Amino acid sequence: MRIAVFPGSFDPITLGHIDLVKRAIPLFDRIIVAVGVNSQKKTLFSLEQRMEWLNEVFKEDDQVTIDSFKGLTVNFCKDQQANFLLRGLRNASDFDYEKTISQLNHIIGDKLETVFLISKPEYSHVSSTIVREIIRGKGDVSSFVPSIIVKHLKQTN
Repeated sequence: MRIAVFPGSFDPITLGHIDLVKRAIPLFDRIIVAVGVNSQKKTLFSLEQRMEWLNEVFKEDDQVTIDSFKGLTVNFCKDQQANFLLRGLRNASDFDYEKTISQLNHIIGDKLETVFLISKPEYSHVSSTIVREIIRGKGDVSSFVPSIIVKHLKQTN
């Protein structure tokens, strides 16, 4: 079985993340969208909130499951019997960073393969970091995130 893990903080999930998963569905039997929990990292949204959004966004996709993990991604992949990591590349900087991480993961992750998908041009400028800054500044993020998040933000502001 071809199982891929798509790890990230998803704080919040963006349309770019969603597009990547949807495009990867035909490549794998199962994709686990996995929220990495890092106690050192301050997030804008709670783990519970992010998990709720992910479950809602992918509820129609039977091949996609949502989970969370602590510790090394490679250990989570082993626990899930996943042989692939799914990563998106927006630009050359992403490639340089992700290439190094994928090489390390291949060594310590018992031949874990990383599959890179290039972001569509309309999403190549979108990152969760930028979206968080727009949210903090009370800007309109409706072009960058799913409608469920926009609705949540309107209700809480």
